Amino acid sequence: MMQDLRYALRQLKKAPAFTLTAILTLALGIGANTAIFTVFNQVLLRMLPVQRPEELVRLSFIGSDRGHISVFGGTDKDFFSYPMYRDLRDKNTVFGGLLANDETQVGAVWKNQPELLSAEIVSGNYFDVLGVKSAAGRLLVPSDDVVKEGSPVVVLSYDYWKTRFNSSSDAVNQTLLINGHPFTIVGVAAAGFSSAINGYTPKIFVPMTMKPQVMPGRDDLEDHRSRWLNIVGRLKPEVSATTAAAAMTTLWRSLRTEELNTMPTISAQFREHFVAKSSIVLTDDAKGFSPLRDSLRTPLMILMVMVLLLAAMTCVNLTSLLLVRASAREREFAVRYALGAARGRILRQMLIEGLLLGTLGGALGLALAPTAAAMLVRRISESGDLPFSVAPTGTVFGFNLALSVGISLLFSMAPAWQMMRPGLNESLRQQSASTLGAAQRFRRTAIAIQIGLSVLLLSGAGLFVRTLHNLKAQDMGMTTDHLVELGISPTMAGYAQKDAIPLQDRIRAVLRGLPGVQVAGGTSDPVLADDDTQSNITIEGYAAKADEDVDVETPWITPGYFAALGIPLIAGRDLAEADTTGAPRVAVVNQSFAVKYFGSPQKALGHSIAQGAGDKVKLDTQIVGVVGDAKQHGVREGVVRTLYRPFAQNLGANNLVFYVRTEQAPEAAENTIRTALHGLDPKLVADSMKTMDEQIDANVSNERMIALLAVSFALVALLTTAVGLYGVLAYATAQRTREIGIRMALGAQRIAVVQLVLMDMVKIAAVGLTVALPVSVALSRFLRSQLFEVQPLDPGTLIACIAVTAIMVIVAAALPAQRAASVEPTQALRME
Repeated sequence: MMQDLRYALRQLKKAPAFTLTAILTLALGIGANTAIFTVFNQVLLRMLPVQRPEELVRLSFIGSDRGHISVFGGTDKDFFSYPMYRDLRDKNTVFGGLLANDETQVGAVWKNQPELLSAEIVSGNYFDVLGVKSAAGRLLVPSDDVVKEGSPVVVLSYDYWKTRFNSSSDAVNQTLLINGHPFTIVGVAAAGFSSAINGYTPKIFVPMTMKPQVMPGRDDLEDHRSRWLNIVGRLKPEVSATTAAAAMTTLWRSLRTEELNTMPTISAQFREHFVAKSSIVLTDDAKGFSPLRDSLRTPLMILMVMVLLLAAMTCVNLTSLLLVRASAREREFAVRYALGAARGRILRQMLIEGLLLGTLGGALGLALAPTAAAMLVRRISESGDLPFSVAPTGTVFGFNLALSVGISLLFSMAPAWQMMRPGLNESLRQQSASTLGAAQRFRRTAIAIQIGLSVLLLSGAGLFVRTLHNLKAQDMGMTTDHLVELGISPTMAGYAQKDAIPLQDRIRAVLRGLPGVQVAGGTSDPVLADDDTQSNITIEGYAAKADEDVDVETPWITPGYFAALGIPLIAGRDLAEADTTGAPRVAVVNQSFAVKYFGSPQKALGHSIAQGAGDKVKLDTQIVGVVGDAKQHGVREGVVRTLYRPFAQNLGANNLVFYVRTEQAPEAAENTIRTALHGLDPKLVADSMKTMDEQIDANVSNERMIALLAVSFALVALLTTAVGLYGVLAYATAQRTREIGIRMALGAQRIAVVQLVLMDMVKIAAVGLTVALPVSVALSRFLRSQLFEVQPLDPGTLIACIAVTAIMVIVAAALPAQRAASVEPTQALRME
């Protein structure tokens, strides 16, 4: 074995160009696979870094409900009210513990330096149920979650403690201002733990009973009809998930029956779906609840399939290159056979050489993978923090090794099989005929497969590029250029709730007065941010059917909002400065709302509506205007029925996201806006200031990531195909030198020789295209959910694939064809 290994090293050293090409090709293929698998493993396969994660389950429910819903992922059935959580926690008999959590953002001040922090508001038993230890101080305990606003304590995440506090143990017992309120730092979570929400990286953890201070604006800790938190439980060792679900459903229905008695004017059908047809569902939570994972699952699976196609192509490419090299070594192996070498020894030699190449290529790919994976994760993360580790783990090492060995064995078998059945007489005489026949057909087949795989990757890349273009080019219902977006929360800067509206008015006045600013307006529900703020409503003159969905989007807005976004007014009037707290309550609806409930925009004017349902609701809000439809949730989502109300009439007023339309480039206005806000109050910090074009880019980040990587994989595939095609064609042309010389001696023109060589490749390419195009159309149907206004059978994409492939074939074949045309007949006839 050592002798064979030394011999393999000498052989690779003797052919540096081939060795370098093979190693780089393998490094690209294996490295790309390792990078994608690193992220794939972290997002879709990795369990939470907690004790016995397999015991964790997440609660959701089936059935009807009504009231206010605030979600950050999943579906609305994944979220519960805080009173319901307490009852389920205290009255169940199947869980060792039930925790609750929600994500939010806070304004923090440490040593007079304000900043916005991602935070997780959690139940007091959060760390106990998960089994997470402290790195310093203590963690939250159940007694921190008993009295409303009674435990102003905070736990730091390990990464935030390390970067902001320099890992100093003196940070414990210090005071951190959160939304202007003093909180005592009691401890630091263990290293490696981020959150029970997989992919979320909060900087701090605060008790749930501190919600009025941490999440000001909606004091709903005692509100049964406000659902906003997740519930995760740890099953008792002797209890199965099925048993636990049955027991929790019984408890759930009992609690819902009690709640039903507090709900007026309900229909029999609602009662049935609220209790009898409602149940608890338990979902495996070993990997954690993760909206990020839900959004990335399909894109990552698509990328994994594409990168595996690239690996298959790498394997075929190396197969064709090694077949060419093996043909050049036929005399070498013929001599070894003549001297008595056994076929097993030759097979072992070929496999060792292949494994050596695979090991070197895999090692280089493994070295490059973390950098590529980090770039991919940064594209995934909007905050800039890496929500997932890109350091190679044992699973990643195992994948890299298995892929390297597997590819090595596969691409080594074809040349090894060729060398197992040598023609000794022809090989020892080095006759060109020995290179024809089955070996030549195998090489041509390998090239056809490479071309086919290239077409598959090109087709996928084309569809995703078209999808990205269509998403960004569609009509959003608003004017997105020259628009800056920024969020400001007065309570995060320490302002009292009652001062929020006056401060937001001053901020809007400052923004409107800046040079180059045309108009500024704000909203509590930013557009294209995947936010979902909905409420059910009662409409004058409209009789809703039983269990009909009458939920609508309910943003609070300021005057100037529609003008800033460029949303046209269709009927009636816009909201005005006079629409304040003491004035009659008014609203503006979008066109979809007006058509759905009144038949036309004009008919909607003057009608009254109310938030909530039932006979006791008061129709106290009058529709005074109708505006055009605009996308609210995201660029892929359709238009939703929307009810716009004056921010100044919102008793729970707090956060606003402002939209500032500028005359100059919006990027140039950002520094001016920051300076103006600092001059108004240094504690005010703009949240995620960006242009609307940047917001749209963030909205299509998954599509952009897929398109970018798909194009990259397609380009690598084209490059490796061109290299393999050139190598095979150059060798085949060299072997046909005598034939070409005879043709030219008999009068063949050089252009005819060029056509002969090119037609050889055209035939191979035609075979590859004929097989690959129908396969690519069939496979693209599985991508339908990720496409937008593009059909799987897209003529433009298919024509582009054919054109790019044809260009690649011609370029790769041009140099061998030129060499064939330059053959001198007299020299060719002397070759043998």
